[in-house]
Formats: sequence, C-alpha cells, structure tokens
Amino acid sequence: MIWIGIGLIIIGIALLALTGILIKPLNKIAAILADVKDTTKDLPETVKDISNQANAALHTGVDTLQQINGQLKELTPIFYLVGDVGRATHELSSKMVNAVEDFERKETGTFATRKNLEALYGAATLGMMVIQKAREFSKERNVIDNE
Repeated sequence: MIWIGIGLIIIGIALLALTGILIKPLNKIAAILADVKDTTKDLPETVKDISNQANAALHTGVDTLQQINGQLKELTPIFYLVGDVGRATHELSSKMVNAVEDFERKETGTFATRKNLEALYGAATLGMMVIQKAREFSKERNVIDNE
C-alpha cells in the first residue's frame, strides 16, 4: 500500500511538472485564438461591403448595357437605311455601266463616228439613266416615308 501511495505521489509530481511546462505554450495558443477571434469578428462586415460593391458594379454594368441597347435600337433604322442606299447606289451604278456598255456595243452609225459624237451620246445616255434612277429613288423614298 505504501508503494501505491509513493507511485501516486510520483505520478502527481510528474503531472504537476508537465502542467508547469505546458502553461506557456497553452497561453500562446490562447493569445493566437483571441487574435483570430478579433480578426474574424470584422470579416462578415467586410464580406458584406465587398458584396455590396460588386453588386453595385454589376448593376452599373447592366444599366450601361441597357443604355447601349436602347441607343442601338434607335440607330438600327439608320443602318438599314444606309444599307438600302448602298444597294440602290450599287444597282444604279451597275445599270449605268450596263447602259453605257450597251450603247457602246450598238452600231452608232457613220454620222456619230464621223463627227466624233460617241462621247456626247454616252454622256446623254448616262444623264438619262441618272435622272430616271433619281426619280425611282425619290418615289421609293416617298413610299418608305409614308409607311
């Protein structure tokens, strides 16, 4: 029984020494955990602020895209009009070229050749084609405006 008592006293002294040795590291761990607590205390508010800023930036981007879409919707008819004018101009110029080529292919006769009037006839044909196409384009424009 005495041996049991002595063994228990030795174990108690060893545990007391172990506790004395571990007090310093345990206090450091407690200080680290306190610092982590202080750091994480502000974390939800910081995340909320960042989320609000990101949300505001996304809303600004959406508003900008909506403005751009609205402006493009306003410009779309102008783009169609420019395309129509380009096609009409292309058609007019190709018809004028065809008319001039047809006129050149035709026999102009000896009078036109003798008097060098080919250029005059070509200019007259070109002028007539331009006037006719201008009238057609004017009529088309009036139809588009009336719609």
